[in-house]
Amino acid sequence: MFVDEAEIYVKAGDGGAGCVSFRREASVPRGGPDGGDGGDGGSVVFHARPGLDTLLDFKGRHDWRAANGQPGRGKDMSGASGDDLVVPVPPGTLIYDKRLGILLKDLDTPDMRVTIARAGRGGRGNARFATSTNQTPRTAQPGEPGEERHLRLELKLIADVGLVGLPNAGKSTLLARLSAARPKIADYPFTTLEPNLGIVEAGPDRRFVMADLPGLIEGAHRGIGLGDEFLRHVERTRVLLHLVEVQPHAGLEPAEAWRTIRAELAGYSPALAGKPELVVLTKADMAPDADVAARALGKAVGRPVFVISSASGQGLNRLVGAILDLLDQAAARQAQAGPEGQP
Repeated sequence: MFVDEAEIYVKAGDGGAGCVSFRREASVPRGGPDGGDGGDGGSVVFHARPGLDTLLDFKGRHDWRAANGQPGRGKDMSGASGDDLVVPVPPGTLIYDKRLGILLKDLDTPDMRVTIARAGRGGRGNARFATSTNQTPRTAQPGEPGEERHLRLELKLIADVGLVGLPNAGKSTLLARLSAARPKIADYPFTTLEPNLGIVEAGPDRRFVMADLPGLIEGAHRGIGLGDEFLRHVERTRVLLHLVEVQPHAGLEPAEAWRTIRAELAGYSPALAGKPELVVLTKADMAPDADVAARALGKAVGRPVFVISSASGQGLNRLVGAILDLLDQAAARQAQAGPEGQP
């Protein structure tokens, strides 16, 4: 089950209280204070763990608490510190403070870690308060409370290439053909109800991650059909692969189908619509005049159109090569722009 939003409560551990104690040994008359410090609590740390791709674990557990620190004891013994609570989330998770309405951290890099709630410090025992004028202090500090937050988690999957198009444009079939992913494939609209990721091996030392997203229809950015709830996952992709069926099920001409999806991308986010895009005419094996349709579509979109058949493998090697070239160009632009130019 794919889940890309969740609301949870996190609480860092409280610090342990300091101890008030005095030495009681027969060989040490008038023993001084020996109360130890309380242990620090544990912090709440979020970890973008590679391999995770859903927030499903947070649907059944809304309360996340780190361990408290233990109180200090006599004989100058400090209490044990509480362990940090490490919360694994998928790379691409955005962490918002629900009450303040602000973004705390965007975990957009695998293995990134961030402390979201800091632990309370342990209190000092009475041994810490001994002075030349107060040799028997009866004071110790309580532990500090750990931070607590109400969080909203939002997942934007990280992929190099995002597949967009009308329902049944052939996105799932292409992903299954190029990678080991096995999305649901059938001859009816909306077979893809959640994003699917696949790794495309493009050579001995080249690979990229491709995301198959549920099909869009006209008005999706306004909530029609499956709506725009999955468009957020395309925002992180570096390249868009716009698939247009040679004979769209919606009864549109390929150029009309392309314009429909372009309008939905622009309606959702101009930045998303501005991403590098390859236009691909799919299911060429089902139309003898696919090349004619491709030329007409290319004229309408103002760029070359790739003609493929995922069933027969026609045009796939050329398409993968073009994807690699476009990814290299995107990486060069990002490197030139620097960290401030990153999306």
